[in-house]
Amino acid sequence: MSRRYKGAVISATPPTTTGGSSGTAPGEWTLQQQMQAQGGSVWPSQPPPNYIEDVFSTWIYFGNGATQTITNNIDLATKGGMVWGRPRDVASDFSVFDSIRGSNWIFTDGINAQQTNTGFAMTTTGFSMTNMSTSAMNYNGSGCVSWTFRKQPKFFDVVSWTGTGSNRTIAHNLGSVPGCIWVKRTDANGAWQVYHSSLANTEYLVLNTTAAKATGTTRWNSTTPTSTVFSVGTDATVNASGGTYVAYVFASNAGGFGLTGTDNVISCGSYTGNATAGNAVTLGYEPQWIMIKQAAGTDAGTNSWSIYDIMRGMPNGSANDNRLEADNSNAEVGYPEISPTATGFVCEATGGRLNASGGTYIYIAIRKGPMTIPTVGTNVFTPLSTSNGTLNGSFAYPDLLMNFNLAATAGWQFVDRLRGILDGFPSNTSGAVTTNPYIKSNTSAAEATSNTRVGGLGVARTGNVVGSWVVYDPGAIANGNYDTLYILKRAPSFFDEVCYTGTGSATTITHNLTVVPELMIVKDRSSATNWYVYNKDVGNQSALLLNATNAPSGASPVNWNSTTPTSTVFSIGTTGGVNTSGDTYVAYLFATCAGVSKVGSYTGTGATQTIDCGFTGGARWVMVKRTDSTGDWYVWDTARGMVSGTDPSLLFNSASAEVNANSVYTTGVGFQIVSTAAGINASGGTYIFLAIA
Repeated sequence: MSRRYKGAVISATPPTTTGGSSGTAPGEWTLQQQMQAQGGSVWPSQPPPNYIEDVFSTWIYFGNGATQTITNNIDLATKGGMVWGRPRDVASDFSVFDSIRGSNWIFTDGINAQQTNTGFAMTTTGFSMTNMSTSAMNYNGSGCVSWTFRKQPKFFDVVSWTGTGSNRTIAHNLGSVPGCIWVKRTDANGAWQVYHSSLANTEYLVLNTTAAKATGTTRWNSTTPTSTVFSVGTDATVNASGGTYVAYVFASNAGGFGLTGTDNVISCGSYTGNATAGNAVTLGYEPQWIMIKQAAGTDAGTNSWSIYDIMRGMPNGSANDNRLEADNSNAEVGYPEISPTATGFVCEATGGRLNASGGTYIYIAIRKGPMTIPTVGTNVFTPLSTSNGTLNGSFAYPDLLMNFNLAATAGWQFVDRLRGILDGFPSNTSGAVTTNPYIKSNTSAAEATSNTRVGGLGVARTGNVVGSWVVYDPGAIANGNYDTLYILKRAPSFFDEVCYTGTGSATTITHNLTVVPELMIVKDRSSATNWYVYNKDVGNQSALLLNATNAPSGASPVNWNSTTPTSTVFSIGTTGGVNTSGDTYVAYLFATCAGVSKVGSYTGTGATQTIDCGFTGGARWVMVKRTDSTGDWYVWDTARGMVSGTDPSLLFNSASAEVNANSVYTTGVGFQIVSTAAGINASGGTYIFLAIA
């Protein structure tokens, strides 16, 4: 995504509130805010839009027991908020720091009063830790996770008070009715009290235990919160005379985000278990973080507060999810329990933890980001090649990695976060992943798993770290064996990924690209079938095959159901390649994003021609396919070279070695075709392309 930067006042009627998007002063717009607001016809009459990536972050890192700075681009120093974290691979407490209590910490897995830890500080770009050799947040040698919640209306707030011993109200700045409230006494021991909107205002849960919901009118004074206050009763855990307290207040389906200010980014809800794998919960968005607790049912009192997120591993399907539990110090464990979808999540488990028959479950879910439209290609795409010694990237935690090993000529391997990229925890603390699911674009083979020659998206203890991702092949880079890596980040208008299960009947699949997909690549993960490709210029009656040279298949409604995609769904027909009943699928969706990507077509001239993609610094990656006849899927990138004399091409449909043939060069507005080869620029031939700046 594109991180915003400070801009000047550029409107006679600038916003009166900051909006939380960039840390600018009231009345200032950033350039990107202006561009996006104008595009949404909401500028300058409305304040700058809010985005989930500015107020929430999951960050995985390694503790060093000393000084460490976490840069997650969340402004806690001026905005305030809360950081919650712990090691993943050892037994340890859950540490909580917030902007009200400063460097004092408390633990969600215990009742202890707050303790002083002077080594923690909030910054304008995250937080820092110094002299924390015994801190759970920075445990030396352990893989750690932190969750950062920034204060923002309609998302999250932190408040504190001194108890009176009498029923009272506590003011908050959430700007909406709270969906969940956690209260902790800080001057003395006391259990965490939890209010949740799915329960009655006479009921409560305890965050530091597995206990089922209980009834007690002295917690919330039998009063439902409002958009400005919540009530506390006389119980010592929430309001003892002279006691000090802190509360973390979470919104629910309150809107307030996105260009129009109507998008939800956090939901506090409930569902009923049915003991059947596939129990679906609808949020209206794809989640990145979920916490679930069984509140009522025959075994509610034995089930913990389970936490899942996409950074540690929350794949779609039957792969293991990495679970931590807010109420205990156990190390992370992995079981297939939950799957994110484009519109919510699915309980894969059938037991009491998440899905016991008739059980009542409450949850907090947070929307996946980024929500901003990228304006710079380097924030969402990086081509890498070991042959030129460049092994770094400009953005953290990507979503898709495409790898081609030239030495092995084993073809292309696609690995991605949504299908289940592991980062070495908890199954293997040496950093070498044990099972990485991959699919190969040059074959029709079903999804397989491997721990060699496969890229991973995360962090590892040892091995080859590439920016914020990892190559799991010890010694490969040093030996010059790894050659080509394409790393992509999902972002609106640029690239999205969807996993779904086939039904065998024509249907629609929801996506979050936010614009009409112009290029879609679909692969059956369960079976050995072709890769099917939709392209806007080929049309909804035909399909291409990524793993083959075929021309479009001709009039055939069974692939896309003769229906053009929309900004919210795409259609699939009844062919097995896209919709066999019970098979699992992955779809990669691309669109033209101004200055970042271009999905287009051209007619061959048999002479040098320039393809204008609207770029200013040239294309860094180009894919070309002939459509009026057979033709390979050519790929060029600037990491290996897109200049005269050095522009080697690879083929997505082949494991063949690269060929350097003076074919395609990068140029300011896009790319230049200098070859007359039939697969690239035959006179009168028609071609489709995807280019990324």
